[in-house]
Amino acid sequence: MSWSDELRLLDIQEPASWPAWFMVVMSLLISILLLFGGWHFLIQDQQRVLDLEQSREIELRRTFSSKKGMVVNLPAYQKQMSQIEDMLAVMVRQLPDSTEVPSLLVDITEGGTRRGLNFLVFDPQQEELGDFYAILPIRMEVAGSYHQLAGFISDLAQMPRIVTVGDMAITADEAGLLTISVILKTYRYLSEEI
Repeated sequence: MSWSDELRLLDIQEPASWPAWFMVVMSLLISILLLFGGWHFLIQDQQRVLDLEQSREIELRRTFSSKKGMVVNLPAYQKQMSQIEDMLAVMVRQLPDSTEVPSLLVDITEGGTRRGLNFLVFDPQQEELGDFYAILPIRMEVAGSYHQLAGFISDLAQMPRIVTVGDMAITADEAGLLTISVILKTYRYLSEEI
């Protein structure tokens, strides 16, 4: 009897009478279907979740590594930040606030007078606003000897406040008296109210 004849004579109600080769084939088919169904409905979704979590783990490890580096270097960063804050405080102290600008202008004129200079023009200009400071240009013309002018410029450089000298022009008359035309710039700190 051929296998096709055996298949026709199979009684679905009595599996005990089925031929052995048919039982093996059916077992294999059912096993393959169960494996495919398990893979498709259970394992494949879990595999996607696993892949996602593995990529997330890699990202978290990178983040951990970078933050660990930050934590390891935190004392150095804090020390550096403290130094920067100290430097900023020193620089801000060199910038007068609005209440100190008049006394700074008086210090400039007194410094020139002490050196024996004659002030021809002392003209504070309009303030120029910057990010955290304002520049106050002062157009000034003074007359005196070479040594008086040099001493005055040296005095400006020694002031505790920042004063810069620019746009300088020097002229001399027949008697040797020098006249210096200069733009002084002093800076003031813009406080939080602006």
